[in-house]
Amino acid sequence: MTHNTELTPKFHPELTPPIEELEAQERRLVFRRFTHDDAWALGSLLVDLARERQAPVAIDIHRAGQQLFHAALPGSVPDNDAWINRKRRVVERYGSASYLVGARFRAKGTTFEESSRLDPDEYAAHGGSFPITVEGAGVIGSVTVSGLPQLQDHRFVVEALEQFLEKDR
Repeated sequence: MTHNTELTPKFHPELTPPIEELEAQERRLVFRRFTHDDAWALGSLLVDLARERQAPVAIDIHRAGQQLFHAALPGSVPDNDAWINRKRRVVERYGSASYLVGARFRAKGTTFEESSRLDPDEYAAHGGSFPITVEGAGVIGSVTVSGLPQLQDHRFVVEALEQFLEKDR
């Protein structure tokens, strides 16, 4: 039996970053301040990047319990908003990226769903939500993307944060 290599998924070890790399991202991607205008600028950057790539994503930015930015691009669906809420709750509870939280559970030989004791209808430790951390204040919010496979959601947010923070340095 032959396999069509275009349809057979390939394992790419680089697709699963080590926990140390994910933790380093959080230490590096820290804001001096985060205002309503910053939320608009970051959200707009994410929208521009998504449009360039024709990414069917929804984008959300929260600070201190308030939604400061939301956009749904063509191809996104209402379910993306539910995923955003579930991933955002993980960041709010753990103070870490939703992908990193899931990776920590997997590193212990379990899953978030099996071991967190949290309702999977309310929490999802899947990639795409990243903490907004402000120097001297800690985690004050989150930026979340939903619509791509979880690692791509995570990497998309990280890329946008890197670009945004580079302009601020």
